[in-house]
Amino acid sequence: MVIGPNGEQMGIKKLEDALTLASYAGLDLVLMNENSTPAVAKIIDYNKYKYEKQKKIKEAQKKQRETNKELKEYRLSVTIDIHDFETRRKNAASYLEKGHKVKGLIRFKGRQMAHPELGKDVLEKFAESLSEYAEIETPVKQDGKNMYIILAPKNNK
Repeated sequence: MVIGPNGEQMGIKKLEDALTLASYAGLDLVLMNENSTPAVAKIIDYNKYKYEKQKKIKEAQKKQRETNKELKEYRLSVTIDIHDFETRRKNAASYLEKGHKVKGLIRFKGRQMAHPELGKDVLEKFAESLSEYAEIETPVKQDGKNMYIILAPKNNK
């Protein structure tokens, strides 16, 4: 089955006849579906077809990236300095503005495990400082030597 360059059906043709038609049109004969009966071939410009197909794939990937937002992890510590805290806060705020989620993480070392309330205070302070950009999705949780909080961007729509 041969389909012409303008989308019209030209009927069932032999391979040689279809190739001759394509060469007269100055285009290529491309096999679109070989599994059907009869096999479907189209007379088109193959380079343009390939370009359009690539363009569609890129667009689909772009839309998929927009729907699958990332989770960015920021490591804090119980003894974090003010400047380091502010740097992480600013980076997290810019990431939240893009619509991604943020995870604040504290890994306790050595004797810090004796005072988990200090880590909880730091994480709550982190969430409070980002309150205009984010809302708490998962409250402070402890998982072994780690304590974390997950913040989701606010919907300002």
